[in-house]
Amino acid sequence: MGNREDLLAAAKGSLFEKGYARTTARDVASAAGVSLAAIGYHFGSKDQLLTVALRQAVEEWSDDLAAALAAADETAPAERFEQTWQHIMASFASNGRLWAVQFELLGSLEHQPDLRAAFADANEQAREALATLVGVDAHGVGGLFHALIGGLAAQWLVDPAGVPTAAELRTAITAVAARIA
Repeated sequence: MGNREDLLAAAKGSLFEKGYARTTARDVASAAGVSLAAIGYHFGSKDQLLTVALRQAVEEWSDDLAAALAAADETAPAERFEQTWQHIMASFASNGRLWAVQFELLGSLEHQPDLRAAFADANEQAREALATLVGVDAHGVGGLFHALIGGLAAQWLVDPAGVPTAAELRTAITAVAARIA
């Protein structure tokens, strides 16, 4: 790996270990085995490096989700829904720090336009991908599922054992849909 890749790997590691606010440029440079100046050379600033690292981590999670959606593509819609949500909720355990960092940053997006733009772009991509879960190309459906992921991630961070199962989600959505149809 080159310095740029080493910096990205070190930034992700530090983000997940310390969080965004507590990660210093010195932490990242030291873990990458490079000088502090390398951050400026490759990324312009520590904040830009952390934004790229976070975006890369979110893309890796999204790619994993896309693979799960593709694998469940041939199943019946109800089964596909459950399989996908089982996969998503299992991913909270392996990617819990990714979610914690994202929640940490939400309150500061107003003051970080680059990071806010990265979040907005990731949100739009997520809505588009999630709409395919039920075979509908609709902004609202993707937004509903995206909100569901965020809410479940928040619940998982607080109380992993208390998060509803995929079957419970399916039952709940079916019941709500029947009541409001």
